[in-house]
Amino acid sequence: MIYFDNAATTWPKPPEVIESVCRSFLDYGANPGRGAYKMAMDTSRLIYNTRETIASFFKISDCNNIAFTRNTTESVNIGIKGVVRPGDHILYSSLEHNAVWRPIKSLEKSGVTSDCFQVDAEGKVDFADLERKIKPNTKLIACLHGSNVLGCVLDIAAIGEIARKHQIYFLVDCAQTAGALPIAPEEIGVDLLAFPGHKGLYGPMGIGGLYVREGLILTTIQEGGTGSNSLEAAQPEMMPDRLESGTVNTPGIAGLGAGIRFLETIGMEEILRHEQQLTKYLYEELAQIPNIILYGPHICQERLPVVSFNIAGRDSNEIGWTLGKDYDICVRAGYHCAPLAHKTIDTLNRGVVRISFGIYNQPWEVEKCLDAIKIIAK
Repeated sequence: MIYFDNAATTWPKPPEVIESVCRSFLDYGANPGRGAYKMAMDTSRLIYNTRETIASFFKISDCNNIAFTRNTTESVNIGIKGVVRPGDHILYSSLEHNAVWRPIKSLEKSGVTSDCFQVDAEGKVDFADLERKIKPNTKLIACLHGSNVLGCVLDIAAIGEIARKHQIYFLVDCAQTAGALPIAPEEIGVDLLAFPGHKGLYGPMGIGGLYVREGLILTTIQEGGTGSNSLEAAQPEMMPDRLESGTVNTPGIAGLGAGIRFLETIGMEEILRHEQQLTKYLYEELAQIPNIILYGPHICQERLPVVSFNIAGRDSNEIGWTLGKDYDICVRAGYHCAPLAHKTIDTLNRGVVRISFGIYNQPWEVEKCLDAIKIIAK
């Protein structure tokens, strides 16, 4: 099997991640923060150490401003719903994943309004459009850092500058860029950073996180036991307890810490260099095949290791299904939970086929995929 769906989740997982998850069941099986005995304290220490590892990775000064979640989607929901109130206005980009778009549209039922600012298929933000759509009641700008459909990268530093100028909260969804590109939220004015563990950070599924800027107290969408201030009816204000009700995912957290250490051992730049070499090879070869339509930024521009394409006159799901059934090649076809992006590139009628690389992919796999696509395209 050839696995080319790393933008959905990286696979296979590094051996040290698998080992760390398995070992957590043996050595860290107690409930963290709930007991004074050794295994409970060891588990709490493991979780705190992972929080510090994440903070160091993202250059965050206080690791307690990072809350663990199940995934980026949960982080985005906590962030958006934690700052926006009825009567507020939200801005989001024209490439958003449903993780951002759907919570915003849901809030419109309770008196929130929203507008979409334009970003083209190469990731270029229409800053004039963004500024024009800011209103006196604009409370939040929410956008992705990199597109899961097109592989383009948005200039979040410039967007953050506009947000600061207008005193608007800024939330960034870095589902596709965490582990692929350097991100330092405190340096570029990001108030809320949502990230996954199971993609570019090479951790397991079911774990993610949310960075909350120092001093920003979110309205909670869930309350419960935190192991702190247990006699009070109100949810604690201090982070990360405020956003971590109930028992956290210790095996997932252990795996995430191991994933980041794996990433740092090899080097993020080295991993991206390897993945971009494969991306360039695939893109340039696909461009030579008749009837292939390519999407996203040109290969010479900054882009993530994602290549989306179609074959003229063919449905993307048919192509993806054929690659899987006849060639045992795993790709993602369809709409990728991002209809706004497909509207931007005019593919709402059929979606696209997406190939996305990880550290374990090799050139010979790209060659076999290209051979299969050539046959299908004929």
